[in-house]
Amino acid sequence: MTEAEDSPKPAPDVEALEQEGEIAADYLEGLLDIADIDGDIDMDVEGDRAVVSVVDIKGVDLTGPAGEVLEALQELTRLAVHRQTGERSRLMLDVGRYRERRRVELTKIGSAAAHDVKRSGEPKALQPMTPFERKIVHDAVAAAGLRSESEGEEPRRFVVVLPV
Repeated sequence: MTEAEDSPKPAPDVEALEQEGEIAADYLEGLLDIADIDGDIDMDVEGDRAVVSVVDIKGVDLTGPAGEVLEALQELTRLAVHRQTGERSRLMLDVGRYRERRRVELTKIGSAAAHDVKRSGEPKALQPMTPFERKIVHDAVAAAGLRSESEGEEPRRFVVVLPV
């Protein structure tokens, strides 16, 4: 084990993460006002990242096909946070509980792929996914007792589930 692996991770700075969430919420409120979109914003801290959710949006799709608009909004929001704090942000943005629903779906995909690999003994490659999506699949595969790797180059990077 390396020294970095031996030393415990420092506790997240909750106050700084809350500040990230507030900056992100202000930025998103401004965007929603400009676009004349009604929505409420919730802020939270989960683990080592700020989480901002736009909820109760009526009649507007801010997620886009396969979450593409959501990913773009998240990057713009992270840039706005970076501009004010000078620090790289790992903020997670959700709109209309899209990520929550997607997490459930991806956990099922990862578990099913692990089941298939256990049964067949052959590796299984999945469709390309975003880093957020791959992380959830990797976690589901690990929970099933198998291992997985990411292969390929962005934006076509994908998970391969491997037999034991």
